[in-house]
Amino acid sequence: MLQIIRQDLNIIARFIEPGTKVLDLGCGDGLLLDMLKRTKNVIPYGIEISEDRIIKCLEKGIPVFHGDMDKGLEDYHDKSFDYVILSQTLQAIKKPFLVINEMLRVGKKCIVSIPNFGYFGIRFNLLFKGKMPRTRYLPYNWYDTPDIHNLTIRDFYEFCRKFRIRIVKKIFLKNINGKAVSMPVWPNLFSNVGIFLNTRHQEKKGKRYFKGAEHETDDR
Repeated sequence: MLQIIRQDLNIIARFIEPGTKVLDLGCGDGLLLDMLKRTKNVIPYGIEISEDRIIKCLEKGIPVFHGDMDKGLEDYHDKSFDYVILSQTLQAIKKPFLVINEMLRVGKKCIVSIPNFGYFGIRFNLLFKGKMPRTRYLPYNWYDTPDIHNLTIRDFYEFCRKFRIRIVKKIFLKNINGKAVSMPVWPNLFSNVGIFLNTRHQEKKGKRYFKGAEHETDDR
């Protein structure tokens, strides 16, 4: 589990250009922002609701603001950040459409990573045991889980298509013997985690257009 999460942060770091301005929503104790500050020389900012985690961020020298992302990002101007990150948090927020829409407003690009509830281990667990699954990567019981939107990679594709969000890059990871490896084939079935770099679709001469290949869903 920890290996997958660590690889998730490493992949996100690959997406980010050095020296850019980065906002991490639900930044926790500042682990990702601290890594980006040290390795990419970014200008880091975080938003976090837990006061204990805010203190840990400040101890790392990370500017962090106390806030609830479900209320939007009205304190931030359009395109005021190069990247806005939402890592392993989309499934736990109350208003995912509002949050992603705000990310795309205040950021030139946004990065979203999600746990994949379409993973075959979860499907089989539910099919054969008839109970909400608990896995190494999703260890919660149904009554204490923070996850309120159990989405799959295919769900996220369809969300992006519906709301005209362009997927620029995507990487899928699977836990094999405690190591995270890329899983490009049938990711909705075989990967534990999906990581997406997103922007708004461009507009040209008053018409909006898609690049359809960016939303392929032949992934089971």
